[in-house]
Amino acid sequence: MGIVQTLFNKPDELFITSANLESSSCVPCYEEVDRKPGNPGSFEDLHAKTKQLYPQNFEGAYLLLKKSLSQHFNVTYKMTLSSVTPHGLKFGVNYVGTKHVGLSERYPVISGEITPDGNMSANFMHTLGCRYRFKLSTQISNGKYKALSTGLDYRSDDCTVALTLANPDLLQRHGTMVLHYLQAITPRITLGTEIAYLCGSQIAEGRQTMMCAAFRHSTGPTTLSATFGEAGVHVCYHRQASKQLKLGVEIETNTRIHESIGTIVYQIDVPYADFVFRGFVNSETTMGAVFEKKLYPIPKALLVISGFLNHKKQQFRVGIGMNIG
Repeated sequence: MGIVQTLFNKPDELFITSANLESSSCVPCYEEVDRKPGNPGSFEDLHAKTKQLYPQNFEGAYLLLKKSLSQHFNVTYKMTLSSVTPHGLKFGVNYVGTKHVGLSERYPVISGEITPDGNMSANFMHTLGCRYRFKLSTQISNGKYKALSTGLDYRSDDCTVALTLANPDLLQRHGTMVLHYLQAITPRITLGTEIAYLCGSQIAEGRQTMMCAAFRHSTGPTTLSATFGEAGVHVCYHRQASKQLKLGVEIETNTRIHESIGTIVYQIDVPYADFVFRGFVNSETTMGAVFEKKLYPIPKALLVISGFLNHKKQQFRVGIGMNIG
């Protein structure tokens, strides 16, 4: 798993529409006989297929309203009631530009959320040409910067190089710098590495360097990904069992504290009933599930029910939410 998580959506479409070809010169043309490895994507998306199966559990109740003002701009309003997670009101905006890059990416991308007490988080992504991508994320709480992350990616036909700088403070000599490299060896095999340099007063000797190696083998229906480093081992396996069932297994071992956690995740999609069921169970006797059901005749309405049970801590949490728009 990467040291610093940044926001980036890996393209997953396989074909190009005529509209995309007319609107951008950055969309490559692929032929059916093309056997090149292709770009491996970003390091943060190495375990993405397994991570996407996890349910987003929550406690309490929420109402999310989304309004599209145009093809590129929409606003969101969320009201949350909870005794565990932060509750209150949130107002968000999202903008997606008109520049097409790759098969499904559009830039620039601007998103942000703000609460009535002034807390705000914002993200900005743009492309420089067709191969460079710039990302900036920030979070402001109580009038102060709590987190700041910026990165620059370079994507060639068969590799990705990314440099990320998180929470830099030159005066106090504090911050984290991470270098990622992914190389597509064949259309199915990808190798990579991560080098992280941490600097701060809370770190032994004031600075620390960590390295890990990455591997991914994908056949389409199955994907095996793993990272091996000083901090431990992280292995994920994803399988498309059928059109309705997806399965995943995750094993994460921390060699520093001598702990290991195994998790089984699954997703059941029933199109004719318009519902999706996601769940997980791990070796720490914790399980959770989220049920999503479309509601008719309300347009674009989704009912979400969450359940979370931790046997070790004897905790049980239930949540219900409604998405409209």
